[in-house]
Amino acid sequence: MKRFHVHIAVADLEASTKFYAALFGAPPAVEKNDYAKWMLDDPRLNFAISTRGNAIGVNHLGFQADSNEELEDIHARLQTADAAIVLEEGASCCYAKSDKYWVTDPSGIAWESFHTLGTIPTFNGNVDAQATTATEVQADAAACCAPATRVMKVAMPTISAKSTKGACCG
Repeated sequence: MKRFHVHIAVADLEASTKFYAALFGAPPAVEKNDYAKWMLDDPRLNFAISTRGNAIGVNHLGFQADSNEELEDIHARLQTADAAIVLEEGASCCYAKSDKYWVTDPSGIAWESFHTLGTIPTFNGNVDAQATTATEVQADAAACCAPATRVMKVAMPTISAKSTKGACCG
């Protein structure tokens, strides 16, 4: 596994891009009007954010493979996990064309394992239909990234800076 992948649905792309650029100390490697992605080397992370009509929060987690052989190694491990695996060959999503395997963990969180084959000019490869309305964006989102039936929103609690009693990991 070469690079950990996190995709978060955000409400305000501009504010979120500014926040994550400051957090990572780098601008996004890819920046579109509805999507931004950082390809970090320390830590090795493919971190993406988008405003494509999905519930706000963690959309999915995953691993980006550097080769088809590496993707097939991940697939072999997934087969031992006793979970349903969905194959998407040549999938067009997030301004890229990729071969993918999707699986859902026992808690309902979608995991994507993928090997990127190339870039595409639109979010989901549909050049005839540029989504402009909220309904169109939601329809495009449903055809791209983690299938809605497999996504579990992960909500993070708000912790006061004055009181961290009972707070995890901090």
